[in-house]
Amino acid sequence: METITITIPPEEDGAAVRHILRAVLHFSAHAVSRLTRAENGILVNGCHARTTQILRTGDVLTVETGDHRPPKVAVTPGNWPLPVVWEDGHLLVVNKPAGMTAHASNFLPDTPTVAGALAWAKGGDFVFHSVSRLDKGTTGLMVVAKSGYVHDLLRHSLHTPRFYREYRGVCVGCPEEPRGTVHAPIGRDEGSTIARMVRPDGADAVSHYEVLSSANGLSLLKLVPETGRTHQLRVHMASIGCPLAGDWLYGREDLALIARPALHSYALTLEHPVTGEVLHLTAPLPADMARLL
Repeated sequence: METITITIPPEEDGAAVRHILRAVLHFSAHAVSRLTRAENGILVNGCHARTTQILRTGDVLTVETGDHRPPKVAVTPGNWPLPVVWEDGHLLVVNKPAGMTAHASNFLPDTPTVAGALAWAKGGDFVFHSVSRLDKGTTGLMVVAKSGYVHDLLRHSLHTPRFYREYRGVCVGCPEEPRGTVHAPIGRDEGSTIARMVRPDGADAVSHYEVLSSANGLSLLKLVPETGRTHQLRVHMASIGCPLAGDWLYGREDLALIARPALHSYALTLEHPVTGEVLHLTAPLPADMARLL
């Protein structure tokens, strides 16, 4: 079980364990409750401690960060290739291939999943916490937390300088301006069970784009989402008349061109929520997108 250790500084002398857990380490109330029921969930100087225990300068507080219960829904392991780009005891980053969903779906019961691939590689009791989910057709870097605690920390850093994500996309045509921002609210398309659309009563959504190259009626784009709405980059590019190549939902399906929406999670800069290490990771364009260029 992975742990976090903190030595109590002078300014926290006299604080209760619960205060350090909530205010300093940012455990949720639910997570603190789980820790109190774990045999070695909370230790002070190597001894079991209650959340009401008063801490003194120099005390060493050790707290388990792993989950103390199995996943709510059993995951079916599958021997599907899923490259791991970076990993430690708290989180991992994978390079997701096209055609793989994050979790199993009733609509797509036979589709390979990130959860299943990780269960195959790490054991069926591996608890899966997807932080930055990618659509089935989208490839590239995807962050997975190994505990609910780390998932909560990462979720709160999404769309901040501590968690920067950059995509590459290939669109049909070329935007009028070489770089720009699409600020258009996104909501459900009432005529579809899965599609989204720009609509005035939708959730606020902001995407930044930059044209990196353009030829043969296609453009390579740098795409940076400032918010995280479902299908955001696909909807925003279609809304300015440049849908992603191969986007059957928001543009035009063309299997001879590419068999999926041409979108790739290319780069990630992440401040590790536990160690503070800053990760800079990239994943090269997959072959089907590189071929378009």
